[in-house]
Amino acid sequence: MARQKGIIKLKGTIGDITFYKTQDGHLAREKGGIDASRIKSDPAFQRTRENGSEFGRAGKAGKILRTALRALLLNSADGRMVSRLTQRMVQVIQADLTSVRGLRNVIDGEAELLAGFEFNIRGKLGTSLFAPFVGVIDRVTGNITVDLASFIPANMIAAPSGTTHFKIISAGAEVDFEAETFVEAHSETAILPWDTTATAVISQTNAVTPASTKPLFLALGVEFYQEVNGQMYPLKNGAFNPLALVQVSGL
Repeated sequence: MARQKGIIKLKGTIGDITFYKTQDGHLAREKGGIDASRIKSDPAFQRTRENGSEFGRAGKAGKILRTALRALLLNSADGRMVSRLTQRMVQVIQADLTSVRGLRNVIDGEAELLAGFEFNIRGKLGTSLFAPFVGVIDRVTGNITVDLASFIPANMIAAPSGTTHFKIISAGAEVDFEAETFVEAHSETAILPWDTTATAVISQTNAVTPASTKPLFLALGVEFYQEVNGQMYPLKNGAFNPLALVQVSGL
């Protein structure tokens, strides 16, 4: 691909050159590739069709998980999160040792590979929240919990410049990737001062279906705020709010 330079930026196709805009700027590339009808029918492209099928399945799985956690993701996601999550879902699907190639899926794969996924690469939970926490997924009761002992915010939270306050958020999600449905519950603390005063103990419980046989997820995050004239404003529109999957039970 090539970068477009100059004052006038083009979009669309001229001859064999396609002009388009991405997060990396205005780009151009030459048209090419193999005819789609051949890929759909030629035996030589069987592997390509299988890979495409599983990639599409990964995309759908990522979408339903994102939808389940939408309440938290509205303020805690980077511009490349969708593609990064799809790539991780591909790994989950490829870990399916039961289904034949092309039919591998999330249910028979290893959903636990999603544990540790950071939704915001600009502000990772692992480099923002240093207060110890305990996350538990109780499949029998359906309670997805996270507990933090009392901690001093200024010491245990690495906050972006301008932060005066913060909030701890969490969510529990039960996701049926086959039916494309979910059950979700989320919790949040009050907006707390980011200072040297110790917090109270934080305990959050997010209840989903008891005895569920579907994959269960626990997401944990932090939202940063700035106080101006007595009003709380999301810091830089949440650009650096961390959110990550800290526990996953795939069954």
